Amino acid sequence: MNDVPNLKDFDARLRQEAAEDPTLEIPQDPPSKKTQIIAIYGKGGIGKSFTLANLSHMMAEMGKRVLLIGCDPKSDTTSLLFGGKACPTIIETSTRKKLAGEEVKIGDVCFKRGGVFAMELGGPEVGRGCGGRGIIHGFELLEKLGFHDWDFDYVLLDFLGDVVCGGFGLPIARDMAQKVILVGSNDLQSLYVANNVCSAVEYFRKLGGNVGIAGLVVNKDDGTGEAAAFAEAVGIPVLAAIPADEDLRRKSANYQIVGTRAGQWGDMFAALADNVADAPPLRPRPLSQDGLLNLFSAETTGKDFVLEPATDIDMRGKFAAEKPSLEVVYDNA
Repeated sequence: MNDVPNLKDFDARLRQEAAEDPTLEIPQDPPSKKTQIIAIYGKGGIGKSFTLANLSHMMAEMGKRVLLIGCDPKSDTTSLLFGGKACPTIIETSTRKKLAGEEVKIGDVCFKRGGVFAMELGGPEVGRGCGGRGIIHGFELLEKLGFHDWDFDYVLLDFLGDVVCGGFGLPIARDMAQKVILVGSNDLQSLYVANNVCSAVEYFRKLGGNVGIAGLVVNKDDGTGEAAAFAEAVGIPVLAAIPADEDLRRKSANYQIVGTRAGQWGDMFAALADNVADAPPLRPRPLSQDGLLNLFSAETTGKDFVLEPATDIDMRGKFAAEKPSLEVVYDNA
């Protein structure tokens, strides 16, 4: 969606930004394009699909044109939106149509509910292909379907954050999105993934990229505060704190939409929608592994554990035996 820059100017800009001190203040501007393309990243199972399905539904209730694209091979993003119904994925539909000598049409892969337009890229079965390559193929097909000419206020992309192959990093690596939203909880593993995404954003910023982190959604918030502390440490805001509530858990498990003014959680998702719209793309400050561990108590993470080096004798076990040394020892003259 960006114009291709002059290669010499682009190379010069890459070198200049890579040499900049990352601690310097970087001017932040809100997205200038009419369509905000926003990628949501998080650990598998942390609640990205729950967050996106309800966020997109609320945005549509607020009068926005929203396109939701699931980019997770599990294809569970749209299932919640469609009451548990799985829609045909772009990859499987493309394969089937190609074998039949037919072209894929919008109505084959894009469906709608409550004003939200939604589709799933899909992915290969286990052991039968690269999920990242499937993502790339899916976006190539979207371009053929006219993606660049579509008229939406928001395009929301749901990506796994704990898969590191190239296809899942497309929005960051290729400036396909203006900003990234992280979903995490008060646990080390989800914040580890969030920190990795911050590192990816910072890496590509040094190479001339423009994608930034808009903020963190804390899902299943139990009030212990580690996720909020992480957000403060890396320099991003908390966009919403979704509580660890039994009503939310039950309705999510039953594929019920809670991002609506008709329910008790409507105000929370309306506030999230406003925050997502207004949050500028920020340049994060990724934490070191020790910095991440320091957000938690030693009892939770074992961060006070002291590493004990192994020896050659340890490795040999029952085969351990002293060997004569070939070192020459000289007596003191």
